[in-house]
Amino acid sequence: MYETVCSGKRYTTSHRIYIKKDGQIISPFHDIPLYANKERTVVNMIVEIPRWTNAKLEIATGEKMNPLKQDVKKGKLRFVRNCFPYKGYIWNYGALPQTWEDPTQVHPDTQARGDNDPIDVCEIGEQIGYPGQVKQVKILGVMALLDEGETDWKLIAIDINDPLANVLNDIDDIKTHYPELISATHHWFKIYKMPDGKPANHFAFGGQCKDKSYAHRVIEETHEAWKRLILGKIPCRADTHDIDVTNITLDQSPYKAQVKLHKQWDSKMDFIEEPSRIDGKDNKWYHIKAQL
Repeated sequence: MYETVCSGKRYTTSHRIYIKKDGQIISPFHDIPLYANKERTVVNMIVEIPRWTNAKLEIATGEKMNPLKQDVKKGKLRFVRNCFPYKGYIWNYGALPQTWEDPTQVHPDTQARGDNDPIDVCEIGEQIGYPGQVKQVKILGVMALLDEGETDWKLIAIDINDPLANVLNDIDDIKTHYPELISATHHWFKIYKMPDGKPANHFAFGGQCKDKSYAHRVIEETHEAWKRLILGKIPCRADTHDIDVTNITLDQSPYKAQVKLHKQWDSKMDFIEEPSRIDGKDNKWYHIKAQL
């Protein structure tokens, strides 16, 4: 159903990956449905960062049609460090469409505001994804990272086509079939910014991973927040958010628009594997001293 098309060279600030459906560029943030089945047990996930890679790709929430781009900090492209024994990201990392962590609201359980992004997903299946891939996944649990005073939910999910998808139905099943994965996930999020001189990250719930039922409640909360955003109930002002809400499929949205295809978007992009080496500090191993 979905294709990826790109502009600009990889590992440059101009590189963008757009999502295309039925010959039209769409917004992966707004135009891809959250739920992939009528029972609302399967959700769509946009893969931003494939497992074992380092480039910090993300949905460009402030740009029209919300393409994927590489994050920039202090004028430099951002790469996640290899914190021994982890190589880059240890899952396919991405986000759920039609969700939004509202920065104007304090969550009662975390006592922190949302981080102004779609909700994040760690997909633990065996297939390595690619940037812009739309996966159908089922949710197994969620962690609550507290990132610089903001709630940054981290959903745990598995591709419904994975060989173990039928036996993984809740958080305890992960502990049975993927021993140490939850503790490794907690440890990874705790230390991944430390090579850049930042302190260890903190978590709500003492770092505990909440179960599937709780995770689905969080998804519904962020979906309702996105609805308020896309229907114009939350004003687009600098003091509330910087989200571009342009979409082409939502009839009730005041931001629905007709977007013309650029010539360079007319063909499907062939995904190019990430080079085996990234130079300098972005490729070396960091040995972090921090408790699990």
